[in-house]
Amino acid sequence: MENTLKDEEILRLSQDDPSYFSLLVDKYQAAFLRKALGVLRNQEESEDIVQETFAKIYRYGHKFKKEEGIEFKSWAYKILMNTAFTHYQKLKKSGSNVEYLDPLLYEDTLEENHDLATIHDAKSAVQEVIAKMPEHLGRVLKYYYLDDKSYADICKLEKISIPTLKMRLFRAKRLFKKLSTDI
Repeated sequence: MENTLKDEEILRLSQDDPSYFSLLVDKYQAAFLRKALGVLRNQEESEDIVQETFAKIYRYGHKFKKEEGIEFKSWAYKILMNTAFTHYQKLKKSGSNVEYLDPLLYEDTLEENHDLATIHDAKSAVQEVIAKMPEHLGRVLKYYYLDDKSYADICKLEKISIPTLKMRLFRAKRLFKKLSTDI
């Protein structure tokens, strides 16, 4: 019977009986790990992110509401990607050794050619959403996330203060999230 249950039902059942959650872990763990490796390029970091993602899914499972066009799988992957990108940004800002995150330095760590295609597709999708944004918001988002520029560098390019940049990034991220969910 457990094999016939939908992911949403398993998540709901796991809130009362945590043993059900292992079904979701078994189903998604390998795919989540591949996706996290695509972002972080480090096995140990990726395993930590996957574990943290499952903890968040379980912790916030009661907040998931099945709606038209929103499946458990997309909700779970969104949590995974947000967790991975946040972790990547923390590593980058802390000055940790993040050279292993650059796939060009370690091309032999790419599992298969489809990883490059996935990265290219993701970048294309991001650029498509940025193109729909007002120019000043899309530009700061691109500088910060795609070009990896620091706050100071962006402020010089845009001729704005750091508080103004922070507000623009906040607004840009909020708009990006809204536009990307409409796709």
